Amino acid sequence: MKRHKLVGTLLGLKGNPRGCVFAEPLWGIPFNLYAPYISVFMLSLGLVDRQIGLILSISWGCQVFFSLMSGAITDKLGRRWTTLIFDIIAWSGSALLSALSLNFWWFLAAGMVNSVWRITQNSWSCLLVEDADPDELVGIYSWIYIANIIVGFAAPLAGLLIAKYEMAPTVRGLYFFAAAMFTIKALVTFFATKETVQGEVRRRETRGRNLFAILGGYGGVLKAILRSKRTLYTGALMLVVSITSMISGNFLAILATKKLGIPADELSIFPFVRSAVVIALFFLVTQALAKLPFKIPMTLGFVGYALAQIIYVCAPSRGYAVLIAGTALEACGFAVANPMVDRLLVLSVDPRERARIQSLLYVGVIVLSSPFGWIAGGLSQLDKAYPFILNALLFALGAAIAFAAGRASEKSGDSARPA
Repeated sequence: MKRHKLVGTLLGLKGNPRGCVFAEPLWGIPFNLYAPYISVFMLSLGLVDRQIGLILSISWGCQVFFSLMSGAITDKLGRRWTTLIFDIIAWSGSALLSALSLNFWWFLAAGMVNSVWRITQNSWSCLLVEDADPDELVGIYSWIYIANIIVGFAAPLAGLLIAKYEMAPTVRGLYFFAAAMFTIKALVTFFATKETVQGEVRRRETRGRNLFAILGGYGGVLKAILRSKRTLYTGALMLVVSITSMISGNFLAILATKKLGIPADELSIFPFVRSAVVIALFFLVTQALAKLPFKIPMTLGFVGYALAQIIYVCAPSRGYAVLIAGTALEACGFAVANPMVDRLLVLSVDPRERARIQSLLYVGVIVLSSPFGWIAGGLSQLDKAYPFILNALLFALGAAIAFAAGRASEKSGDSARPA
């Protein structure tokens, strides 16, 4: 029997991609256990929709600073050390604060500490791809998503625990568990990888220079970004994904529980469905997508995302089947579009300046995304479905940008097909 291409990619992973991919479930398992309940946990402790939106906007504002600094820190400390230090601060530290939270101020502090993850997002991305085979990028990113999504099958465990022990104590326990697992994951990644070739180059080049001196070179990097149509398209797609993920991740549970009457302990059904659909698509559909021009699957993915939001808006009270259909369609959009956007980011930046280019892209995305937490909170206060109308419009815009980005990628000489 012919081995599936994704299986071949996994078994063939070496070096840093292997260390990053194989450690990823240590982050995905704890995160996916508590993630569906974050906003509902906040509501159970007396917060209201606007406060949740305000926490999102403030924490995203903090991410602007950390994203701006991420390129300089990553170049100065190296990819491995930056990832180790700031993974523990951002994920273990924020999980402990969330576990101990009593009111709005505790959650705000946890959100601000978690915003440090923007530094490790940059360093970990460099660690993952800089020494990787470009032809394997889609496969590598697919396995990163699979590693994080397959653990969604464990999500019903959290629902069972909530049904037995109630919301607040269960979620607190899940946060304590997450803090331990996040720390282990950071250590495993550190010892299973080595500094990248470009990371060593940048460490030598920045030796003896302080962070602000390194930041002084960002003017030229910004000009390079503005001259690259592909990079600008990629940034626009990152912006759409960023805003919509923030809205869905924080307000879908509120829509389900407060408007549609779904019990909180049954929310885990939907991550389970999402995981099953995404895994099936990665293994059954990626080969067919390889026969299509690059722009087509990426555009269809955003169209699927948009249709899912419309389904959420139209869902009736306790409409399990409709919500499951929307979840499945959103999973289709995710599986098709997200790995393509990640690959586009890798291919559209100068590898010699990857850390600083990504740093500025993340800053732009965060600055433009941060008001949408507050906006979505205000919309949700009016009607729990309104944030998803906004999402549908954004995904429709994303589909148009994806098509244009695919055309620009083809004209630049990149492969017009997914790897």
